[in-house]
Amino acid sequence: MTSSAMMIPNNDLAARLENISLKSMAQNLNDFITRANENKWNARTILEQICNIEIEERSRISLERRLRGSAIGRFKPIADFDWNWPRKIDRNVILQALSLDFIQEARNLILLGGNGLGKTMVAKNIAHQAVLAGYSVLFRSAADVIQNLQCDSPILRRRRLQTYTRPNLLVIDELAYLSYDDNAADLLYEVVNRRYERNSIIITSNKPFKEWNQVFPNATCIATLLDRLTHHADISVIEGDSYRLHESKIESERRRNAKNDDK
Repeated sequence: MTSSAMMIPNNDLAARLENISLKSMAQNLNDFITRANENKWNARTILEQICNIEIEERSRISLERRLRGSAIGRFKPIADFDWNWPRKIDRNVILQALSLDFIQEARNLILLGGNGLGKTMVAKNIAHQAVLAGYSVLFRSAADVIQNLQCDSPILRRRRLQTYTRPNLLVIDELAYLSYDDNAADLLYEVVNRRYERNSIIITSNKPFKEWNQVFPNATCIATLLDRLTHHADISVIEGDSYRLHESKIESERRRNAKNDDK
């Protein structure tokens, strides 16, 4: 028996429950005893109820921890996505991805399209669904991934690579929005290669594959990178005008109308 357990009075049941990690029971002890008495639970039912309470609480804590660790951030729900706005979008590919089958199959999803068409929104919704389903998820911008891996220490770099290798789903957002050196392409390739046929990746990019050489000039691994990335992948190309710009125009018009009404 630990010294801390020996210091807990025998009549302090809540403290003793917490000491053996039954924290939810400890916090709801009086209510639990009342319900047990009112329903005349037998010993087996009491034990089953204790297990259910603790399992639910630990599942809730695990979900909160995975949501924090995923770094998905705020996003609009997929129910708010205007499927009629893009001129071109493969809705079936995205809806299938929301079923999360691609994670079980270690496939990738690549969303290509111009700015403001909802690629990040879609990616975040899929990532959130994956967290709710119990998968480990990490959401990062491409710039953050590359900057994080550009360190002088090989040991530290290997350790950081593990951060991007372990999750069931890795989302790399806004790839090709900036230009990088050839070393950045090598680092990105290392991430993709370590996950190849093991764990899934979602990539969002505003540039078609043929222009990635402009993003990583002088990089020799682009062809191999794309080969690994697209070998087991669903690719959705989204075309159209920026919905963010559309919303901005509507909001500006609404403000102008409101000012005119006040006159």
